[in-house]
Amino acid sequence: MALQAVASRYAKSLLELCLEQGNLDTTLADLEVMETALQSKDLMYLIKSPIVKTDKKLQIYQEAFSSKMGKLSNAFFELIFKKGREAHLPVIIEEFKSQVNAHRGISSVTLTSATPIGADVLEQIKKGLAESSETLSEINVETVVDPSLIGGFKLMIGDKLYDASVAHKLERLRKEFAQ
Repeated sequence: MALQAVASRYAKSLLELCLEQGNLDTTLADLEVMETALQSKDLMYLIKSPIVKTDKKLQIYQEAFSSKMGKLSNAFFELIFKKGREAHLPVIIEEFKSQVNAHRGISSVTLTSATPIGADVLEQIKKGLAESSETLSEINVETVVDPSLIGGFKLMIGDKLYDASVAHKLERLRKEFAQ
């Protein structure tokens, strides 16, 4: 089964349980704590290691995190470890956050530009996005600066990419001339 499909199923199940039990915010906070912890390369090496047995990984999790997590989060992480899906935790957490945003009516948008974007231009972009059928009622825009774009911008809405960068246009021209 594809990694994204696995992540989506676990995330969806967790979201449904959170909504049923009314503890979405605490579980989301717990998963964000784990996401931050997983940024440690040593912890990721441990979790992804095929040499370290699942029981040992679960024991390490319980000693390091169980006192900091809620009951539902602990049960979820224990299930993940018992099913051997611990290496997929970053993707599962990211998918859970995405599904929470969709449930709350929030679209996450990443705007990449060659130079920093001014506040008034960003407001105009948000206004245009709000009128778009691609976004939900609330929009969360993350801006990234990438000088390799030369000019223009890239807009990532969910899994869709709109590339209006000069670098992309030059690449298309190069391919056309090559033919």
